[in-house]
Amino acid sequence: MKTRSITAALAAVLAASVASAASAEPVFNRIASFAVADNLPEGKDKATPTSSEIITASEDGNTLVYSDSPNKAIGFIDITDAKAPKAGGSLAFEGEPTSVTIAAGKALVAINTRESFVKPSGILAQVDLASKAIDTTCDLGGQPDSIALNKDKTLAAIAIENERDEEVNDGDIPQMPAGDLVILSLKDGVVDCGSIKHVTLTGLADVAGDDPEPEFVAFNSLDEIALTLQENNYIAIIDGKTGTVKTHFSAGTVNLEGIDTKKDGALKFTGEMKDVAREPDAVKWLDDNRFVVANEGDWKGGARGFTIFDKTGKVLYENGAGLEREIAKIGHYPDARNKKGIEPEGMEAAKFGDDNLFFVLAERASIVGVYKDTGAEPELLQLLPSGIGPEGAVAIPSRNLFVTANETDLVEDGLARSHVMIFERAEGEAAYPQIVSTEKDGELIGFGALSGLAPVKDQAGHLYAVNDSVYAAQPTIFTIDATAKPAKITDALRITRAGAAAQKLDIEGLVPDGEGGFWLASEGDADKLYSHAIIHVNEKGAIEKEIAIPAELRAGEKRFGFEGITSVGEGDDLTLWMAVQREWGDDEKGFVKLVSYKPSSKEWGAVRYPLETTEAGWVGLSEITANGDYAYIIERDNQIGQAAKLKKLYRVSLADLKPGKIGGELPVVKKEEVRDLIPDLKGATNGYVVDKVEGFTIDAAGNGYVVTDNDGVDDSSGETLFFGIGPMNAM
Repeated sequence: MKTRSITAALAAVLAASVASAASAEPVFNRIASFAVADNLPEGKDKATPTSSEIITASEDGNTLVYSDSPNKAIGFIDITDAKAPKAGGSLAFEGEPTSVTIAAGKALVAINTRESFVKPSGILAQVDLASKAIDTTCDLGGQPDSIALNKDKTLAAIAIENERDEEVNDGDIPQMPAGDLVILSLKDGVVDCGSIKHVTLTGLADVAGDDPEPEFVAFNSLDEIALTLQENNYIAIIDGKTGTVKTHFSAGTVNLEGIDTKKDGALKFTGEMKDVAREPDAVKWLDDNRFVVANEGDWKGGARGFTIFDKTGKVLYENGAGLEREIAKIGHYPDARNKKGIEPEGMEAAKFGDDNLFFVLAERASIVGVYKDTGAEPELLQLLPSGIGPEGAVAIPSRNLFVTANETDLVEDGLARSHVMIFERAEGEAAYPQIVSTEKDGELIGFGALSGLAPVKDQAGHLYAVNDSVYAAQPTIFTIDATAKPAKITDALRITRAGAAAQKLDIEGLVPDGEGGFWLASEGDADKLYSHAIIHVNEKGAIEKEIAIPAELRAGEKRFGFEGITSVGEGDDLTLWMAVQREWGDDEKGFVKLVSYKPSSKEWGAVRYPLETTEAGWVGLSEITANGDYAYIIERDNQIGQAAKLKKLYRVSLADLKPGKIGGELPVVKKEEVRDLIPDLKGATNGYVVDKVEGFTIDAAGNGYVVTDNDGVDDSSGETLFFGIGPMNAM
């Protein structure tokens, strides 16, 4: 690869951007990601599932402590250097830690020790941070959920949920025994087990009032406790000093508009739902009179947003579908897990500088919404990418840090691990999102699972993209304005067959036909009745021709088929080239085919492409695009995070693309490495390396662009990375 020097002109541009950043509003950007598996005890299988759920920080902001329910432990992370977090080990318990907080160098850990749902029990363990040893334990008399401390850390409140068994009576409540609230005193961080007060909560809620299900607690500076009773759709305000219930009220319902209501492989934000119970989870005070709740819903409700109340129960602000629609614009809407939409669950609030901020964690969308409290309608400042399933968060304003704990660990599926993500607030520009959608004809353009890129002719910085079978009910060609920052999806062309959305397609690549239409590559999958095919659509997206692969090629057919398509030549000399992702039955191990098809003569052919080797998983191709004298190809392993070793861009000379007859001896092409994409994937947003680098193209000005496939936010962080890699003629 050639090395490019920075020209004087480029240096001037960089200087200008630095000057601009210096005067910009402060933003949060991710500076580090910590894989929770790195904290597993020595000798324990690193493939052991882990989780980071509720997280807190030491008073000096240098140590993070999180609950790891699957391993019945808490974990410690040293963030003295926040950009380089270090494993601090873990401490195991006899039960399941559900929540943790810190006072005076002591971690207070709520632990579920229940024998069964009908015999709940739990303890509060006090752990010395310096020695990582248990000082004392208190019997809580039930199964704890969340824990909170008052401002001066003299009182602790613990929600005793005694959670329902979702396998009994379809999870309907009441299910005894009832939950309550525990309040106890502390002195210099030391808990006084003898001070425990149990606050009775029965008889309050309209829904299953004899079975309160306390979920989350928070103190204001007056030592008043806001407590959510999620399944009861209820909120209570309690005097933390006396244990008296001061006020209590229903969380109420909300009407939602402009939402996607069907789990059908199509993103249509035109639906509505009426009278949806909020069923709040996390709660945080904004001041001594106002608090905000995340409306997760865990039984029958789930209003998809958040609500600001005052202590009397008056609704001061209702977000409705507002956050959800903003999240949809960045490609994080979880259609495959649609019932409760983005599912807001966790929450944090803190003052950074002069700004009172609160953070809403959308579990199913894997996004954190950052809001500025204005005293009236809050202002959405940012959407932060947060790993899979953000459950807990802690703000560390003294260090301008914000940290999320992401509970989902997909190691058993060979996918992403649970991670703790660290963000820093500083002047500059937000690194994420890198691509957003707009509206078309008054409707929000939903997108995700971008699987291929192609250039718009004669328009520098303008591209086409296509989605894959995650959205099988809505195959779409998108138009992207990459000159905007972030890049903008400005149009959506639906692919149709006989006037309806085309079915049984897995579009993995596209190339313009020069006449307003497109050639598309569809990857087959016999289990889904998808065929390996080349498809031609006109300028309206209507399918005009479907070309099945020939019998000679089909003889070795496997699921991992066409992963990209490009064209060489024009008119009768036009040849389409498709990259086959992995070896088929007739391929020598370590070689895959680049397949050719000439529409004018209907001739098929192929060459062999040599694959790299890797220690784990498989290696395959994800894209092919012709430009100038070369065809550029993405080659990658199927690994993620620390296991990812190969995400590279190669090129082969077009002069070497001389196809042989399929079924016969095929020529082998020589490849040349152009760029290792792992540094780009790491540096783009400081997250873990994602698996699916699936799209690459070169625009009309000769600049390269890369996009990743976010799998439609299903078993994925949902992050779509879209970035330029500069002029390709200099590589």
